[in-house]
This record gives sequence, structure tokens and C-alpha cells, in this order.
Amino acid sequence: MSSSPADTAHYNRFIADLFGMMAYGELSAFERFAADARYSPTLHDRAVLGRIAVVEFQHYELVSSRLADMGIDAEDAMLPFQAAVDFFHSRTRPGDWFESLMKAYVIDTVSADFYRAISRYVDAGTRELIEEVQASDETTQVLRELLRGALADDPRLASRLALWARRLLGEALTQAQRVSHEHAFLGRLIGGGDGGGDTAAANELVSGLIAGLAGNHSRRMTELGLAG
Repeated sequence: MSSSPADTAHYNRFIADLFGMMAYGELSAFERFAADARYSPTLHDRAVLGRIAVVEFQHYELVSSRLADMGIDAEDAMLPFQAAVDFFHSRTRPGDWFESLMKAYVIDTVSADFYRAISRYVDAGTRELIEEVQASDETTQVLRELLRGALADDPRLASRLALWARRLLGEALTQAQRVSHEHAFLGRLIGGGDGGGDTAAANELVSGLIAGLAGNHSRRMTELGLAG
């Protein structure tokens, strides 16, 4: 059965919001990696983070280009999410290089998990773009190895970074729930009326996403030798 015009309109609004959120996330990631690179303990580490920053900006350009193809200005699409993302980063300022690495790792992996979960519900073209932008296995591996090296050099970091990672996850999950509710974000994916679609179904989807994100994070922390 074909979708109604209302369903199509809600889905298109969801895609615009999705790309706006992705674009600002990638732009913010570029800024963070570029800034963190300045405080790297070695020139090699500075180059590594600088390279990741370039990749993040390329991802931002990919999403911006897709928005332009849709006739949507990237800044207009990003603005509704700027305050929430900036607030998250203001609450999670790293205290040193090691906390910067952990923040980058947690945000990189949790964000990728979130968008990949969402990609199961979208059209093929959108799914392809999400997969291209979130194909961050190389970045994830680089950050993981940097963290493993730091923990091997100073095992005393383990308890501090485990607590820091737990706080980052909590803030990230709270942020995801807040954005979903404030923007009726996932309700438009479910479809329905002006109130944001099927609220019960959207809440169920959010709960499932949150549980999956937390479980994946715990597994990754265990792989690092840290308490999830």
C-alpha cells in the first residue's frame, strides 16, 4: 500500500532532521579533533588526530551536499540541534589528553551505533549515506589503540577512565532521549499525525535503541579492560 501525502511529509521531515543532526555532529567532531590535536603528547599523535579531523570534515561535506540536493540549506538544518549538541559538549569537557581520547572513542562509537540502528528503518539512498559517513572502523581502531597504549603505559588510568566513560555514556543517552522528545524525532520515522506519529511505538523504539547502545558500550569497555 502506498504512503499517504501526510506520511511522506513526516518521513521527509525526519530525513531532513536526521541529516541536520548528522551534519552538526560531524562538524563538531571536526572541531574537537582539530582542537585536541594541539594537546597531543607527540607529533605523531597530533598528525593522527589531525587526519581524523579531516575525515570528519569530509563527512560533514557529504551530508551537507545531500541536504543541498534536497533543496535544504545545511545551516538551517543544523540550527535546531546546535544548542543541544553544544550543551552536551559543555557538560563533558575533558580534563586532559587521556579523557579527550576516551570522549572521542565513546562519542565515535555510540554515534555510529545510533545511526546504524536508525538506518534499518530508512530508504536505500539514506542508508547508503549513513553507512558511508559512519564507516569509521579505521578511526575507531586508531582511538582504541591509542587508549590501549595509554592504559598499558599507566594502569592507574583505568579506574579514572572507566568512570569518565560511564559518565560520557550517561550524558550521551540522556542527550539522545532529550533530542528525540524535543523534536518528535523518531515519531516522524514511525509516521502518523502532527503530534509526531505513534508515541507508544516511538517510545518503544527509543527504549530499544538505548538498551542496544548501552550494551555495545559495555562490551567495548570490557575489551579495553575497563568496567562497563
